[in-house]
Amino acid sequence: MASRLLLLMAVLLLCISLVSSEAQNQIENQQETQVVVKGPNRRLLPFLDCEGLCKVRCGKHSRPNVCKRACGTCCARCKCVPPGTAGNREMCGTCYTDMTTHGNRPKCP
Repeated sequence: MASRLLLLMAVLLLCISLVSSEAQNQIENQQETQVVVKGPNRRLLPFLDCEGLCKVRCGKHSRPNVCKRACGTCCARCKCVPPGTAGNREMCGTCYTDMTTHGNRPKCP
């Protein structure tokens, strides 16, 4: 009876040590892959291919070069480009919808 209890305790200790070492390895791997942005926000910023996203967004625009320039500015500031070739501006939030030109017209396509 005592040998069974001793064997059970040994197996239990082995399982606990394996779980704790795996958790420690996951924490170390997470710290290596995260990029911290210094500044007041201190959050992880997603990488966006603004040029490619704006090329799709402005694909059917009557003035594609003007559209791509404005879209690039909005993408860099707001870190978002709405899907599709028109509309859906609300999906990027107030940063995208509230940005205006000097003439008080919406800047972002």
